Amino acid sequence: MTAATEILAPIRPDPLLSLRGVSKIYPTKPPLAALRGVDLDIARGEFVAVVGPSGSGKTTLLSLMGLLDTPTEGEIWINGVNAAALSEAGRSRARSDQIGFVFQQFYLLPALTARDNVASGMLYQGIPASQRRSKADFALERVGLAARASHRPGELSGGEQQRVAIARAIAGDPAIVFADEPTGALDQASGRMVLDCLKSAHDAGATVVVITHDINLAGLFERQIHVLDGEVTE
Repeated sequence: MTAATEILAPIRPDPLLSLRGVSKIYPTKPPLAALRGVDLDIARGEFVAVVGPSGSGKTTLLSLMGLLDTPTEGEIWINGVNAAALSEAGRSRARSDQIGFVFQQFYLLPALTARDNVASGMLYQGIPASQRRSKADFALERVGLAARASHRPGELSGGEQQRVAIARAIAGDPAIVFADEPTGALDQASGRMVLDCLKSAHDAGATVVVITHDINLAGLFERQIHVLDGEVTE
């Protein structure tokens, strides 16, 4: 069975993302339970903040929801597919096709232009190079950076670099966008512009999940999921 075959024929239509009894235990001495028995549903089209203090387990939750890591126990369903049943190649394909990521650190390649940084995010989707560039230009236009497409990261402000990272996350039309503390390294004005870009992506049809420790920022979202000591509390 190929990775592409693994993620066809969805088994469960809704919700878009579902966690059932998910735990993550690291084999330290003593073992560290980063998450414990999490049940969580995120519907298509939601605009969600996952909020909690440092060390609460929210970043571990992001890694599991985004298929960057596997749970010690439990099931993770995304777009109707049980990710726990996929091979590593299948999870990689699912991440490429279904998920966009935005991190606090921008992770832009300094030698590439904004356009090429955005296009690189679609490299593993099998999209021809000319279409990747076209999609990259459209994504940069969506975040208000069409005029900066030929600039390299060193020629952009922090807020502009984060908007390039958002363009990279949305260019391939993912079902869900995860953003981990996307405004944490920015001033207030730049942070507001980044949040506006994420809201615009949501308005265009993406499900957006933002991880934050900022209660005030979380209050701007339609739904807040609180994480404390490895458990979803509300």
